[in-house]
Amino acid sequence: MKSKRTRLKSPRTEQDAQPSDRRVYLDHISLTPLHPGVRDWMARGLDRSLGNPMSMHAMGDEPRRAMEAARRQVADLIHADPLEIYFVSCGTEANNTAIRGIASAYSRRGNHIITSAIEHSSILQSCQALEHQGFQVTTLPVDSRGWVDPGDVERAITNETILISVMMANNEIGTIQPILEIARLARERDVVFHTDAVSAAGRIPIDVGELGVGGLSLAANQFYGPPGCGVLYIRRGVRLDPLLLGGVQEKGRRAGSENILGILGCGRAAEIARCEMAAWRTNLEKLQMQMQEGLQEKIDRMTLTGHPTQRLPGHVSLCLEFVEGEAMIRALSQNGIAAATGSACRDYTTRKISHVLEAVGLEIRLAQGSLFFSIGRDNTAEDIQYALEVLPPIVRHFRSISPVYASLNEGG
Repeated sequence: MKSKRTRLKSPRTEQDAQPSDRRVYLDHISLTPLHPGVRDWMARGLDRSLGNPMSMHAMGDEPRRAMEAARRQVADLIHADPLEIYFVSCGTEANNTAIRGIASAYSRRGNHIITSAIEHSSILQSCQALEHQGFQVTTLPVDSRGWVDPGDVERAITNETILISVMMANNEIGTIQPILEIARLARERDVVFHTDAVSAAGRIPIDVGELGVGGLSLAANQFYGPPGCGVLYIRRGVRLDPLLLGGVQEKGRRAGSENILGILGCGRAAEIARCEMAAWRTNLEKLQMQMQEGLQEKIDRMTLTGHPTQRLPGHVSLCLEFVEGEAMIRALSQNGIAAATGSACRDYTTRKISHVLEAVGLEIRLAQGSLFFSIGRDNTAEDIQYALEVLPPIVRHFRSISPVYASLNEGG
């Protein structure tokens, strides 16, 4: 506690504390740093003459070929046909386009949509917007591990159901869902199934043919590509009304000039992830185990959240009693460590617990102490050890000034 690296100042003077010189990035679920190979590839794109790929003149030929090459690279990552890949601006746009576009296209068949309580806000709010247009939405519960029961999905399907959307893996608690089984149930009832795979792509293998999904969303900045480029996979034969109008780009399903450099980076990142994912995963799982075991050894009154085994590699999520997650994030940052509490798109001004932790049934007093670490390809065992040295004193400090914790100790 007396070392400069781990010493904490009181909240009143915390803003004056000198930050640590060491930097340990453990927030890869919010954004992965650009891979050096992707950066070099995009720089080469800047050096080339890039015209509009929609142009009929020769200056549009090279960017058009480059974009189609990137489309093939992304398709290869998820074992899709390049003709089923559509570039958008981000994962949120991909989710909005999928939910609202599919619902609109199939509205004459029915008006019922099924989703889960722990989806990303871009899914949940898209469903809410559709409810205002007359659609019916069933939001399925999850168990204490954040797992969707396929039986609940089957029981929720009606003759009016046109779309089911369940995320592949949750960004906050790391739980991987039984997508294969849910997609099978959807196909048997001739319902389009979409999955938000933004947190999963590049971390776990994805084969859209094997899964049998009708739609799938990705984001380049989750697998070491650039921000500002998302991907929507739509299986051939699935209808989709465009969200953006005013152009014929992306085969008429997404109007607007293409982000050529972002698309180039996305394609290169997808190619690298496809080749290196297995090695990354082995290292991530090793570091994940190191962190989990270290936390359980060093910190009491801690609850690990999410599924214990069916979870993203390198993802460690927990809740601590008698501390607040936001305070811990600030203190960790002061010591050079980046982590997260709650969802990346959460409205922190409300100061409520995340909808994910609420859905898994955590008490508010425990959920307020949420914290999660997402390990990346460049992290080392030394990084994890440093985090394990820094976090326990932080927890002890905040518990020492907690009147609830003090009264508990006095009573016990």
